[in-house]
Amino acid sequence: MNRRISKYNSLFFVALGCVLAILFITDLTVGSVELSLKDVWTSFFGDGAHKSKILYQFRLPKACVAVFTGVSLSVAGLQMQTIFRNPLADPYVLGVSSGAGLGVALFIMGASSFALVESLRDLGTYAAALGGSAMVLLLILFVSTRVKDVMSVLILGVMFGSGISAIISILQYFGASAGVKTYMIWTMGSLGSVASDKLPLMGCALLVGIIISVFSIKPLNALLLGENYARSMGVGIRRSRNMVFLGTSILTGTATAFCGPIGFIGIAVPHLTRILFRQADHRILMPGTMLIGACIMLLCDILSQSIIRDLTLPINSVTALLGIPVIIFVIAGHKQ
Repeated sequence: MNRRISKYNSLFFVALGCVLAILFITDLTVGSVELSLKDVWTSFFGDGAHKSKILYQFRLPKACVAVFTGVSLSVAGLQMQTIFRNPLADPYVLGVSSGAGLGVALFIMGASSFALVESLRDLGTYAAALGGSAMVLLLILFVSTRVKDVMSVLILGVMFGSGISAIISILQYFGASAGVKTYMIWTMGSLGSVASDKLPLMGCALLVGIIISVFSIKPLNALLLGENYARSMGVGIRRSRNMVFLGTSILTGTATAFCGPIGFIGIAVPHLTRILFRQADHRILMPGTMLIGACIMLLCDILSQSIIRDLTLPINSVTALLGIPVIIFVIAGHKQ
């Protein structure tokens, strides 16, 4: 039986890799300017100068951002659901994205009064979001070292997020209309706002979060059976919990800083992975979640540009339409 399950998982990983490659290439062809597979091939290996510019400056960075974001939010959601033992926990439950939103709100409301060039505005937005995320992360780590019960950390994280959201609402109420509009557009999420020269920065930050998450696999497996069992296995509960919080915050904060808050991926993909792989082992779930998260985000990007001709829908709208049925299915009583 174990050999059969292992063979099934191996074949499924190969299939997911093929699906990911197909969706990635398809995403390169979709947009306001249609590109055929031949155009993509020529752009990479030929001399199609005009279409190469479209591919390298717009399509390829956006597809890479979709993969980065899908992987990071899905892994963060998986860790939060395990650490809190709550199927409805998501990457934003600690309030990190609210901290990023506060940083962006403060920057945008202030920047709207100045004529900043676009590059400085983008860099300022990234820096403000990362700064806000780091602020909440430090607060969560501080609380986590002093609170034994993980559910108390969950409640405090929700409270931090609610309090920050209240501050953002006040800023919007008193803010100039231009700044409020810019902020509202940011909250809708976008995969196309990251220029190619910013990709290495985003990728390196997410790689750090992924590495920390991979080192958390063993403690997460032990925590599946409760904290007492994990202690009996020699797992340091607080140290492991802080490591998970750190990895999750880096992944969520970076994705939010570069793309805005993108919902439902982090909560739906881990459940979908458990259902498809029929596993609770994080050695299987972690890479499976990465692959499925990347595939789902690429699919959402393709659909956002294909549902209505010559119009790109906000990515949050599409992720909600795909994610909500999965969540309803889980709540309705699917036995995992």
